[in-house]
Amino acid sequence: MSSDLTSATIPVLIRRLAIPAGTGFFFNTMFNVVDIWFGSRLSTNALAAMSLSFPVFFILLAVGAGISTSATALVGNAIGRGDDREARDFMIQALSFGLLHALVLALGASFLLPTVFRFMGAQGEYMQLALSYMNVIMFGAPFFILNFVISAILNSHGNTITYRNFLIAGFFLNCLLDPWLMYGGAGIPALGLAGIALATVMIQFIGNLFLLHALTKSGIIVRFQLSELRPRWQSFRELFKQGFPAAMNMMSVALGIFIITWFAGRFGSHAVAAYGIATRIEQIVLLPVMGLNVSTLALVAQNFGAGRFDRIAQTVSLSLTYGCLLAAIGTALVLAFTIQLLQIFTPDPSVLHFGLVCLKIEALIFPAYVILYVCVSAMQGIKRPAFALWIGLYRQIAAPMALFYLLTSVAGLGIISIWWGVFSITWSAACFVAFYVTRSLIQLKKEQIPA
Repeated sequence: MSSDLTSATIPVLIRRLAIPAGTGFFFNTMFNVVDIWFGSRLSTNALAAMSLSFPVFFILLAVGAGISTSATALVGNAIGRGDDREARDFMIQALSFGLLHALVLALGASFLLPTVFRFMGAQGEYMQLALSYMNVIMFGAPFFILNFVISAILNSHGNTITYRNFLIAGFFLNCLLDPWLMYGGAGIPALGLAGIALATVMIQFIGNLFLLHALTKSGIIVRFQLSELRPRWQSFRELFKQGFPAAMNMMSVALGIFIITWFAGRFGSHAVAAYGIATRIEQIVLLPVMGLNVSTLALVAQNFGAGRFDRIAQTVSLSLTYGCLLAAIGTALVLAFTIQLLQIFTPDPSVLHFGLVCLKIEALIFPAYVILYVCVSAMQGIKRPAFALWIGLYRQIAAPMALFYLLTSVAGLGIISIWWGVFSITWSAACFVAFYVTRSLIQLKKEQIPA
């Protein structure tokens, strides 16, 4: 195994890794936008059900992202040290580790989903639509997780193009499968919202076949045998140690969305639908910077393994500069075209009323997200994943629960107080993260200098 992530110039590497990854993120998000658009054609209740399902769906994504982060960091570190045997071991064990967790998630969801949705205020048709969507999604959990792991292995070797190609193809395939399975035709009955979920699962399975073929054809994993998937507890322990905080950090995002959805739900399903749309628009606007997460993690992981701490600091500095510039442009565009962006998803005046204020305030947070994403990726790359967990617990759970309760229940303020609460919490977290990571990288560089 070889890579030039520890030798080529940093600006070139960031562009080489981040642009394909960012392009992939774009098509992945547009994949979700297509789902939301077709869901909105069914009914406002279907749109609200998808928004209600998002925190639960995000738990699946959080587990996948945690394992992906773990695999990228550990494999990247091993490659940086030139230890090909250890890199191969972590790659194969990550596949086994991911599949085991996917099966646990799928089984747990079959029992817990009704209780979770009921707690979030769903009932009647609203509840049935949410269940019809998420039951299918969770059935496909192994396909989702497997794609996460394989893409992480490719990323750790500096290959972000293959996964990008799958995401592009998946988007166009989704545009065909969503209406077909939702409305029916050619011998397929109309499946409604469940059809949208089934299209997603089918595409994830196709992705498994494509990425596995690319992995073996590239020579990254050669002479692979199924018996190698047998769990090796030492490898599992390392994957868990690195991946658990990262997964819990992502899980805190899901819980944070759950908390915001719960408080917004007190103002009705239109408020929930508006928040769901604003979240999707936020994802689209931040797409140009999302590739920086992948490039930062891959570059920092390999250079940390190689002991090139100067290159780590340069990677973080340039990534923050690029990201904040792009985020500022996104903020300006959203503030200028807020209502037009919302109307792409829904004509419902009640949803537009809630969404207008929510999206305008959310636009002011974009640079803070960049600071959080890049700095957390850097800390994960130097094998300090617990930092992300503590920040996530503050930003997504502890602060929102306390602040939203004080603003809405004690002070009796309206839903706008929730949006401003998100603004205050996110920016306070970003400022602390910037300070802490800067100090950590300075200390890391000092440790490199002989006494």
